[in-house]
Amino acid sequence: MARKARARVDRGSGLVTAEGVAEARRLDRWLWSVRLFKTRGLAAEAIAAGRVEVGGVRARSARGVRVGDQLSVTLEGRQRVLNVVLLPERRGPAVEARGCYQETTESQANGVRWQAAQRLAALSTPHSSGRPDKKERRSLRAFARELGRRSDSDRGRDE
Repeated sequence: MARKARARVDRGSGLVTAEGVAEARRLDRWLWSVRLFKTRGLAAEAIAAGRVEVGGVRARSARGVRVGDQLSVTLEGRQRVLNVVLLPERRGPAVEARGCYQETTESQANGVRWQAAQRLAALSTPHSSGRPDKKERRSLRAFARELGRRSDSDRGRDE
């Protein structure tokens, strides 16, 4: 009976290298260990919701991820296309995690456009400067009276 090829583990960095080895990692565990998701449960939820594809096909949590696979991950409305470079043995520092995948140039360009759209949307959203002062509260009450409604602060007065 032949033995399976074993992955070489670089003890210094804790990464599994791809030297002729068909080693695989669970998809949810890989997404968590490269810090795309805060918890493994959130990674599994995203996979179940169909926000993660491997090679253009919707995947399941237990699917094996191998070096060279292309993943499409939708995070907060932004789609990222990643190529798997390394399989981490553990969840390590963010610098180490970023070395485990490479984002395509098209995906990076889409990310820049997505960020610009987010900034524009934030500018068009009205923001208050905080709690209204006494004068602003009085004008708000007067405005509510004109509309025929009573504000919450008017309820205890003049019944």
